[in-house]
Amino acid sequence: MRAVHFGAGNIGRGFIGSLLAASGYDVVFVDVNEQIVRLLKERGEYRVIVAGERREEQWVRGVSALNSQTEREAVIEAIADADLVTTAVGPHILPAIAPVIAAGLERRFTVHQKPLHVIACENMIGGTETLKTHVFAHLSTAGQQLADEKVGFLNCAVDRIVPNQTNDDPLAVTVEPFFEWTIETRNVIGTVPPIQGAHFVADLEPYIERKLFTVNTGHALAAYLGYLRNYKTVQEAMNDEGIRLNVEQALSESGAVLLKKHGWHEEEHRSYIKTTIGRFTNPSLSDDIVRVARSPIRKLGPNDRLIAPATQYCTLFGSVPAGLAKGIAALLRFDDASDVEAAALQQTIAHHGIEGALRQYAGLESAHPLVAAVREEYGRMEKNKS
Repeated sequence: MRAVHFGAGNIGRGFIGSLLAASGYDVVFVDVNEQIVRLLKERGEYRVIVAGERREEQWVRGVSALNSQTEREAVIEAIADADLVTTAVGPHILPAIAPVIAAGLERRFTVHQKPLHVIACENMIGGTETLKTHVFAHLSTAGQQLADEKVGFLNCAVDRIVPNQTNDDPLAVTVEPFFEWTIETRNVIGTVPPIQGAHFVADLEPYIERKLFTVNTGHALAAYLGYLRNYKTVQEAMNDEGIRLNVEQALSESGAVLLKKHGWHEEEHRSYIKTTIGRFTNPSLSDDIVRVARSPIRKLGPNDRLIAPATQYCTLFGSVPAGLAKGIAALLRFDDASDVEAAALQQTIAHHGIEGALRQYAGLESAHPLVAAVREEYGRMEKNKS
């Protein structure tokens, strides 16, 4: 079996590529990083360090790589012959890889019409559906018809903390022990692709929201509150009792939404929250706060990790979730000079105030009760400049 995977970064190598190789696929990484591509070609293997209570080394073998900029034709041929295509490139890069995927499908349809599954493993809701839209824009009418019949675009939710890191070996990557890869079977063509460790479900929404409203929500709160206190890593922030209590409060609020909407068992979800908190405090990982906090405008979106659970809480319970409101206020205080979105957000606040920023980015009208609560929390916060 062959899998073509777009994105040979830390997530690609340390999570998706690792599981695919363990499932028996010959993994062809596609990337633009010439050094990484060259080393993967030369070695055909790399190390994954699992940083738990005991550090464990795993070797991922039987891999190769192609440069999508200089070896486009080879990428097209690889897709034409693949059993699976996956991505871990970041939501903003999906439009850039769509043309070559479309070209690969067009080539494939001239050679054979074996079923193919495509899975975008991105930190976003409906990532594969988004990729499909971009790919279809580059397909011929006949190609679109065949893709509808022969290509299953499977949405998924992925979860594994892979922090920013610098290693002596450029191919080595350190990951946390926990991982979750949940794949929706709705668009499967034929049989589900064999992937070791993946969890296949009929309806992905409860799993996506559980991860988004717990892992992403908690991670964001720890980062934005930690930034205000000049901590450098999420682990440092979570060792601050006040921040930890704030995170736990917010996850209790988002958890109430999840229990009400999806019927998760209360004890099961409490255990999930406990596991999540443990992941944030893993002393073997160093998760940079600025990395986690980056792109605050995207994270302030109406369907994202802070606004979505907060507004749904207001609707379901008729009150404002104080923990989530504090997290939103802390996000609005994020002013890291190296982050383009942070700079744009601060400009908006300077010209239009908190209400204007929440209206523009979160879709909240000034009369929404969450706005007053966030404004009040924002006023209490003063970034520690020491």
